[in-house]
Amino acid sequence: MFSFTRLVLLVTLAVSASASCIHNTSLMRRQIAEEGTVEVSTFGYTGSKGPLLWATLEAENELCRTGKVQSPINLDDTISKATEAPVVAFNNVEEAEFENLGTTLEVLATGVTTFAGKEFTLAQFHMHTPSEHRIAEEYFPLEIHMVHEAADGSIAVIALPFQLTEDNSTLELLTAVTENIEAIRVPGTVGRTGALDFTEITEIIQTTPLFQYTGSLTTPPCAEGLTFLVLEQPLPLNVATYNKIKSIIKFNARYTQNTSGQDNFLAAATVFANEQDGVSQSQSCDCGPGGENPAPTSPAQPPVEDKATTGAHEPAPTGANNHENIPAAEACAMQCKGKRWVPDAFL
Repeated sequence: MFSFTRLVLLVTLAVSASASCIHNTSLMRRQIAEEGTVEVSTFGYTGSKGPLLWATLEAENELCRTGKVQSPINLDDTISKATEAPVVAFNNVEEAEFENLGTTLEVLATGVTTFAGKEFTLAQFHMHTPSEHRIAEEYFPLEIHMVHEAADGSIAVIALPFQLTEDNSTLELLTAVTENIEAIRVPGTVGRTGALDFTEITEIIQTTPLFQYTGSLTTPPCAEGLTFLVLEQPLPLNVATYNKIKSIIKFNARYTQNTSGQDNFLAAATVFANEQDGVSQSQSCDCGPGGENPAPTSPAQPPVEDKATTGAHEPAPTGANNHENIPAAEACAMQCKGKRWVPDAFL
């Protein structure tokens, strides 16, 4: 049955325009800028475009701030293992398109994975460095996400962590993928991989333990309801291959999210920050039925002395997030709706 949760996932993904984890699925078609190039992502991992402020970039990104079933997470003994092995059939090719989306490197690949009685079609796989998921608190230098879509629009991701090796070994598939990596050093460029043989990775996925949990996109719009299958044992990666990947991607890992079902860390931080800033609803806002509040009751401020007559120095500004510097009506209106005012400088 087509569930309400699945419907919400589809609607949320359909309205997002950034190149995210579900790029090249029916929910987010590839955007060709011009011949030989692709559009780059509009979000990032640093500053005002980073994960802490993804929710301010687009209205559709609200779950990045409020969602309670978010990814990535720490995988430990509280997370179940898959009770059945996926059946994987990836297509070997002489070459595949290799794209630099600005926030990740992505390979357009094809194939089918059958899991829990449903067929998922492989749309692409992309890279995160360092890893997004942690296993027993440990992070890894690289993680690949193999993104699949079923006929009903549901998304499944097979996540492959990689660990640096002492014997210089690397998964052969990864060596082939990065054979021509220098051709896509610039964001927006498109190149070709070497010949891709998925035989080795298919065997590993079908025969080794996998963590299974329900989570979210790890990029905007952070939509929930995805199935994650995460390889428990990391794959081999040599230093030279890792450095080539890292030198182009730089950094593209979202921070570890809260335990599924618990408050989003950003939502919890908003409550705490509002209390610390003295703009808690009980103290400063008399919220109306619609959440509007044109007349906040700010605490009285002491009069400012005339430094020309007293010789006193004017106090230095205490920062845009202090209550006295927030446009009071705007701060309270947002607060009544469960949000925190964000200065224009961060938008």
